Amino acid sequence: MANPQLHPAEGERITSQNGRFIVPSNPIIPFIEGDGIGPDIWNAARPVIDAAVGKAYKGKRQLCWLEVLAGNKAQTQTGTLLPQETIQAFAHYKIGIKGPLTTPVGGGHRSLNVTLRQKLDLYACLRPVRWTPGVPAPVCHPEKVDMVIFRENTEDLYAGVEFQAGTPINKAFLAWLKETSPEEFAKIRFPESSGFAIKPISQKGSERLVRAALNYAFTHNRKSVTLVHKGNIMKHTEGAFMTWGYALAEREFDGRVYTQRQFKETKSMQGESAAIAERNDALDQGKLWINDIITDAAFEQALTRPEEFDVIATMNLNGDYLSDALTAQVGGLGIAPGANINFERGNALFEATHGTAPSLAGKNIANPCSLILSGTLMLRHLGWDTAADLVERALAATIAAGTATFDFQRLMPEANLVSTTEFGQAVLQQINPQRKS
Repeated sequence: MANPQLHPAEGERITSQNGRFIVPSNPIIPFIEGDGIGPDIWNAARPVIDAAVGKAYKGKRQLCWLEVLAGNKAQTQTGTLLPQETIQAFAHYKIGIKGPLTTPVGGGHRSLNVTLRQKLDLYACLRPVRWTPGVPAPVCHPEKVDMVIFRENTEDLYAGVEFQAGTPINKAFLAWLKETSPEEFAKIRFPESSGFAIKPISQKGSERLVRAALNYAFTHNRKSVTLVHKGNIMKHTEGAFMTWGYALAEREFDGRVYTQRQFKETKSMQGESAAIAERNDALDQGKLWINDIITDAAFEQALTRPEEFDVIATMNLNGDYLSDALTAQVGGLGIAPGANINFERGNALFEATHGTAPSLAGKNIANPCSLILSGTLMLRHLGWDTAADLVERALAATIAAGTATFDFQRLMPEANLVSTTEFGQAVLQQINPQRKS
């Protein structure tokens, strides 16, 4: 595997100057094929991305791919699931893309996905959720779903600070809690057989996530940012996330936002009519509406009134649940793109959002749409919007023409069932109609 400190034979490294990326016409992009169906979907997605770049820029730009290893392939070739060289390559070349990696349940190694996000400090998981016409969906009006989720990526229960029941550190933690805070200890129903997990939610982590969501909303002409939390129960973690989020919005974006907290303050002092008038005036001026909602209510409202959500900012565990649930409304994880980004540095790792589906591995039947669309997010991050537009239009046209892999085709009896490879070729045909299949 190539050492990132040694320049590959082709391509140039993305650099930065004064906080801005300098993207060459031939950037080096590290990639991980992934486990399970990873190689199948990567082999379908990569030619699509390359073809769009070639057509959009008439051969004057190209992506220079550099394979790096993680997961089962890394274990086989290097004896470790996540070589340090892979982490160094993503840090050195700044932008990368990956297929799905196996996440263990219960004991064993930690999630490689979580490890990559934390090691590279990719603190924001960006998940756009939007329906593509023709995709089978379980709701009556999937066209109303158009949301972007910002999920904090490095904190919360995913920090991995856990004490297994019965272990010495677990007993030491219980003894410390009983001695220092007996009232908190008394809340534990069955202390002798309980495992524990620490849920760190920091002001810094919360603020940088909310800041990224607000900047995205302004850049993309979105109308609102909703803070999703369970602060009614977890007041000093999730409740703090909400409080810090509001404070940041009012402090750093003063004059450009109007918050639900400001609405409530005006209502308590001047009455509801005055608060409504103040809010309407602010929104008429084009100010960004910042509100919050309890997590369980967010799930319900996202189903019954999805058009009320625009940009969502939330913590790690909530974001994990919510992003998959919202994606189900527009066809499922098979067509859900994802990005892990450090918006302060610009470093990013784009990924298929679904699992490895080992029962489908090597059968050439998996849906490559998630990885293809993650590639479009990557192209937009590079500033190559023309190529990204080509991919999105070609993918939509392929689905509209009734071409589908088995996961969609079983819900679309009239559609033409194709393999993973054939689906990728159909998208290529839409990009280059003169291309011979």
